[in-house]
Amino acid sequence: MLDPHGPARPSRFFPRFIDASASHIRRATAAALLAASLCALPACAEVGVGAALPLSPDKLYGELFVAVQTAQVYPDQKTFVDTVPKADPAVILQAYRAQKDVSGFSLKAFVDQYFTVPSETVITPPAGLSLRAHINWLWPALTRTTTTAPDNSSLIPLPKPYVVPGGRFREVYYWDTYFTMLGLQASGHDDLVDNMLDNFAYQINRFGHIPNGNRTYYLSRSQPPFFALMVELAAAKEGEAAYTRYLAPLRKEYAYWMRGAAGTAAGQASGNVVVLRDGTVLNRYWDDEATPRPESYLQDVATAQQAPDRPAAEVWRDLRAAAESGWDFSSRWFGDSATLATIRTTSILPVDLNALMFQLEKTIAKGCAVARDFACTVEFGNHARKRAVAVERYLWHPAGYYADYDWKLGKVRDNLSAAATYPLFVQMAPWGRARQTLRQTQTALLQVGGLSTTTLHTQQQWDAPNGWAPLQWIALQASQHYGQELLAQTIGERFLGSVERLYAAEQKLVEKYIVDGSGTGGGGGEYPLQDGFGWTNGVTLRLLDAYGRGQ
Repeated sequence: MLDPHGPARPSRFFPRFIDASASHIRRATAAALLAASLCALPACAEVGVGAALPLSPDKLYGELFVAVQTAQVYPDQKTFVDTVPKADPAVILQAYRAQKDVSGFSLKAFVDQYFTVPSETVITPPAGLSLRAHINWLWPALTRTTTTAPDNSSLIPLPKPYVVPGGRFREVYYWDTYFTMLGLQASGHDDLVDNMLDNFAYQINRFGHIPNGNRTYYLSRSQPPFFALMVELAAAKEGEAAYTRYLAPLRKEYAYWMRGAAGTAAGQASGNVVVLRDGTVLNRYWDDEATPRPESYLQDVATAQQAPDRPAAEVWRDLRAAAESGWDFSSRWFGDSATLATIRTTSILPVDLNALMFQLEKTIAKGCAVARDFACTVEFGNHARKRAVAVERYLWHPAGYYADYDWKLGKVRDNLSAAATYPLFVQMAPWGRARQTLRQTQTALLQVGGLSTTTLHTQQQWDAPNGWAPLQWIALQASQHYGQELLAQTIGERFLGSVERLYAAEQKLVEKYIVDGSGTGGGGGEYPLQDGFGWTNGVTLRLLDAYGRGQ
């Protein structure tokens, strides 16, 4: 019988109950599917050398990347970009979008569920080792072999073993490696030197350049071009065959740094190349991206906010270009010589970079001569001569030292830094100017614990009172090339004293040192002081050999 009141009316709560239940079921189903998709490490897929690479983490994870870095899920911004995903990135993003607005959502718990944090490698050398024995013990501990890498991780596999700096730096870095190689040769590890040269040649052949490091987020820039000097190290051991073996990658790297030179008008710049108004071509540091560095995202966002009158992309490009310089960060790159937000790296023609480009041109000319390609020898010899003339014209300060040139303002910068000795290191400086530069360097930068990086105290790590092993070596060699043996020995002995004092107190070698005599590791920068440490180990071994210290 029909109900006289007609069909029952649905409760006003019923649709909401249905919707809530359906939503709950959808979330539960999605969670179950996603959980099933998680790989159990180390069963995740591995990709080998030459495999297609994923995008960098900022592009791969988009809004999730921004959320994680902004929330400072990890104290170090580099941690997240080095994590390994436990599922396909698209699946992880789907899960994040489904869960992020649900009451009680924990971003930290989500990241823990879907990513594996890189393990901290604890290095514990035996107690009581001499400084030399400690370094020799460290080489195997700092050596990595990554012919495969987890799928969708930021790590780029390399064909041969390599040495990492240590600490948070879990990958190989370009310019660090030259100074590490100095120590490897002194320790008899010529095989590792050859392996790393081959790795760099592989990267040049694959990417057109040697990235800042073997991570996807480093691919948009390089670092100071020391590859030619590495080839010279190999040639010193094995003879001229090294020049011909690496000639093709040397020329390819040169092409990378000189991209766009032929088509750039006078007074303009393109990538790493600047063409001055008189047609002179010199190089600058650059990065193909103009976004916050993924490994320092929050810091870069904050820096751009401190420069409200500048486009954020301009600030970010200059921060990235400073990272390419290896001097991240320093008053060398600041408009006011004090404040990071005034950074203008891409407006500056650096003396160290252009000295290294002279070395690259000279090395290619040498390689072509060995290969009996005399047209090439003449071509690159001419490039080197033109650059030497340009450096003397634009990168010389009237106060008597080599310095950087601000091509947008049209004037040489006043900052005296340890980079002033680079033209002497590559032996492109005339004797008179070399001697003037060494006098200025000794007067302004030499401290009781070695050579200070600059004269300015800015709280940046590439400024006073910090001293860095690579810059001690550059200045020491520069002094020797121009007959200043006593100055060379003074620099070397004083810095070695800094290393020895800290080692005696703490049994470690660190990334940088305060050279004012305090005997401590250096400060400043975006991360805590790192120990290990590749380039300090390398330079220290050479100094121990030079001064007959340590068994």
